[in-house]
Amino acid sequence: MFTIKSALAKVFALSVRRSVLKWANNPIETQNNVFKNLMQEAKDTQFGRDHDFHAIISHSDFVSRVPVRDYEDLKPYVERVVAGESDILWKGKPLYFAKTSGTTSGSKYIPLTKESMPTHVEAARNAILMYIAETGNSEFVNGKMIFLQGSPILKEQNGIQLGRLSGIVAHYVPKYLQKNRMPSWETNCIEDWETKVEAIVAETLPENMTVISGIPSWVQMYFEKITQQTGKKVGEVFKNFNLFIFGGVNYEPYRAKFESLIGRKVDSIELYPASEGFFAYQDRQDQKGMLLQLNSGIFYEFIKADEFFDEHPKRITIKDVELDTNYVMIISSTAGLWAYNLGDTVQFTSLKPYRVIVSGRIKHFISAFGEHVIGKEVEQALYEAIKGSDTQVSEFTVAPQINPSSGLPYHEWFIEFENEPDNLSELADKIENSLQKQNSYYFDLIQGKVLQPLKIKKVKKNGFQDYMKSIGKLGGQNKLPRLSNDRKIADAMTEQNLTK
Repeated sequence: MFTIKSALAKVFALSVRRSVLKWANNPIETQNNVFKNLMQEAKDTQFGRDHDFHAIISHSDFVSRVPVRDYEDLKPYVERVVAGESDILWKGKPLYFAKTSGTTSGSKYIPLTKESMPTHVEAARNAILMYIAETGNSEFVNGKMIFLQGSPILKEQNGIQLGRLSGIVAHYVPKYLQKNRMPSWETNCIEDWETKVEAIVAETLPENMTVISGIPSWVQMYFEKITQQTGKKVGEVFKNFNLFIFGGVNYEPYRAKFESLIGRKVDSIELYPASEGFFAYQDRQDQKGMLLQLNSGIFYEFIKADEFFDEHPKRITIKDVELDTNYVMIISSTAGLWAYNLGDTVQFTSLKPYRVIVSGRIKHFISAFGEHVIGKEVEQALYEAIKGSDTQVSEFTVAPQINPSSGLPYHEWFIEFENEPDNLSELADKIENSLQKQNSYYFDLIQGKVLQPLKIKKVKKNGFQDYMKSIGKLGGQNKLPRLSNDRKIADAMTEQNLTK
């Protein structure tokens, strides 16, 4: 349906695309400018003085003065900011702290500054506008859009607002989208995820929903509630729903289930947002990977994942990266994060322009026997195994079984099926073959009789949701790890009787 709003969206989209292409086509110069600006702006902060920012001219200067840190290493500085001190990691005080769940020390407080906050909003906006510029599809701006996210209620601590990133971003929805945006503010403030989803379903069922956005596992829960209540496919209920925006996890393991729930294919846009920065978004429907945001006040470094735990791993910049290599991504930014290890691993799918996929977490891997299996490999193996079949997977995770009751150790796959395969052993064989082709270490361990082939354990309906609820991480931005190097999740699933 043609409207002035959809026509203006097309004009705006073409303007934004020209602006994006300008820096995307000059990546090295763009990153050099970001680096110089960061050093200049932060040289008089406490961190800048401690690390001689005034003397840093080149990347090699930076490497020699600023070691790679994770949150634990940066925590002494962050605690001073949380306590209310100014000019510690970045000039002045941050506008917000995005509170996230830490794996080793409870909550993490990630600063969002006057300079960094707008880049989160701009990247999310540009992802949609680049889609409009490419496809010419702008009619969806006339309908309702839902963003499944955390509560926008913020607390204040020493003059700084505190909340979850998705809740903070909710305060920055442009005025021209506010009438289209759902759910209502009151519903968005509901803390209990199951209650919130019920309320969202009630609000959205009568509406003309055109865009739905969120982490796939939690959008799936929303879709299932809709089909249960209406007895119809989501695509029948929302006839003009044609764009799904997602981030946080790989969509491929969910794609078949989503298309079944929706009843037809819809376009999708993948995002790579985090509390620490909005790093990339899918800029082309016909290209694999997401456009790395080189002009967003973030300076990127990369370390090969298989060298990361060496004593002195080599840190490289964008100009030296290679295709299809697994890198740990290190960032420095206008949020006051310096040589910061996100914990994510990425691979480049394109160097002109620079596009990435998220291949996993440096801490989320299985290498109990030296196999170095990563998230991308298990996701790819499952995708290949079920492709072209009626098998549908709701969720899965993988853990090592080091001490089996009999036989050699193996990888144990916990899978919740929507449609179970006719032959579970055949599915296991297909996954096994794909993993061995992708990972030479794993292949050698199987061939050398150190490991036996993987085994699948079926998870009960909603078993993973019940597990996430049991640890207080149901909904919002919480994600189930695809694989672990221990049996914490595996044993909990078994102890809670969540497997068949």
